[in-house]
Amino acid sequence: MSLTMKILIGMLAGVVVGAAINTADVAFLNDYVVGGFFAMIGTMFVNALKLLVVPLVFFSLICGVAGIGDIRLLGRVGGKSFGLYIFTTAVAIAIAILIAQIVGPGQGFEMQGVEAGSVTAKEAPSVWEVFANIVPTNPIQAFAAGEMLQIIFYTVLLGVAVVMLGDQSAPFIRACEYMNEVMMKIVSIVMAAAPYGVFCLIAKTFAEQGIDLFVPVMAYVGTLVGALFLHLFVTLMILLKLLSGLNPFTFMRKMRPAQIFAFSTASSNATIPVTLQCVTERIGVKNSVASFTIPFGATINMDGTAIMQGVATVFLANVYGIELGISGYLTVIAMAVLASIGTAGVPGVGLVMLTMVLNQVGLPIEGIALILGVDRLMDMIRTAVNITGDAVVSTIVAKMEGEFDQAVFDDPNAGIETDHDLDIDHAAEERLAGEARRHPRPQPAT
Repeated sequence: MSLTMKILIGMLAGVVVGAAINTADVAFLNDYVVGGFFAMIGTMFVNALKLLVVPLVFFSLICGVAGIGDIRLLGRVGGKSFGLYIFTTAVAIAIAILIAQIVGPGQGFEMQGVEAGSVTAKEAPSVWEVFANIVPTNPIQAFAAGEMLQIIFYTVLLGVAVVMLGDQSAPFIRACEYMNEVMMKIVSIVMAAAPYGVFCLIAKTFAEQGIDLFVPVMAYVGTLVGALFLHLFVTLMILLKLLSGLNPFTFMRKMRPAQIFAFSTASSNATIPVTLQCVTERIGVKNSVASFTIPFGATINMDGTAIMQGVATVFLANVYGIELGISGYLTVIAMAVLASIGTAGVPGVGLVMLTMVLNQVGLPIEGIALILGVDRLMDMIRTAVNITGDAVVSTIVAKMEGEFDQAVFDDPNAGIETDHDLDIDHAAEERLAGEARRHPRPQPAT
């Protein structure tokens, strides 16, 4: 049984059990089962998510920056792709927050025992303070205190220095690649426990709140799906048309195999081989560009994850009756953009990053319980949005650099064999994805 199905079963079982306990209203169940066992398991699972944040960001970012290979590329292909990735992520979360503000998911809902406005968020700093405080005075203290903005800045700076040292850094890079694999394995271990954590969190929540809790969650799902589709079919396609002049309908048709694969695996990293095939053989991006921009995008381009963080933040702020204000939402945008650089392209990691964003604006981490049950389903759509963003940026950069084959793009049969090549065994997919993730260096232009 797939993890998605297990989480769905855990969520549904939690709803049924929690609603039954809420209806029965037995003191023993409320005190020892809900307030005891369910609370303990749920807290352990949330803590396990939180403990992954700092090491995951550090090793993922080091590997991502080191994977560039040549700092000079940042001046051209690297600089253009990095700028576009950051721009699309910022636009994505801004759209998400705007739509969530208009729809207002979570408004009018009050959690039992938590009156609206009783949970006070810490005062959000000004935008100037946010950017000024990105530079840490003591990186060790930043790591110990979990100051993620400072950790991200220091790690990127360290990664650039590592690349500049060349061959001297090879042992360090291999060690970081190994530790990154270890962190990915820990994420897998934690996510294996997700069905049980989801069951306990959802059961505890519904036991305390009742079945009416499902209504605002559906509003959250609808808002999130709407924001994801708007970014996928409107924002990214307008950007593609304006900066490359290519036909968005042809582009989407040729990207369909990679999007289907991404939706089924919910992993940007596992989709790298298929995305590369579609971008080079079906769309016409030269391998000299695609071999760098696609793995690079799988590391730092997380538009879908950023959209989830924006919608979830507005949803939870409404649920808890907390007014974040303009400065608070600007902080969320800055955090989501920078956090996306350190978000690994594997299922479930976006949820880890959400805890960081919530901490930054002072929203209760426990609120994740409200959206955790549906997050895996949303992750599948988010991954399709992520890899489409990678392909859009790769195509734009290739067009700008003259590394694009228009004849391939215009040929309706170009790369058609790619559809059949997707029917490869799962072990081969994992090997290809692992190699691309560990060695995402671009090939020299010919």
